[in-house]
Amino acid sequence: MPKQTTLTMIYWKSDQFWLGKLLEYPEIMTQGETLEELEENIGDAYRLLVLEDVPEDHQTKTITL
Repeated sequence: MPKQTTLTMIYWKSDQFWLGKLLEYPEIMTQGETLEELEENIGDAYRLLVLEDVPEDHQTKTITL
């Protein structure tokens, strides 16, 4: 089981969606139709940022964009 991390979510309601950011990682921002969906989406975005889902035998390649 992956190690759990406790972070602070800043969130607010817009006209249509709940929007949120992580205080510790302000570059992560997402939305959800419900507060629960927002929390799931922000968790998914965090895991992608920290590469939590990358297997041990991964490869790397330098690319130019």
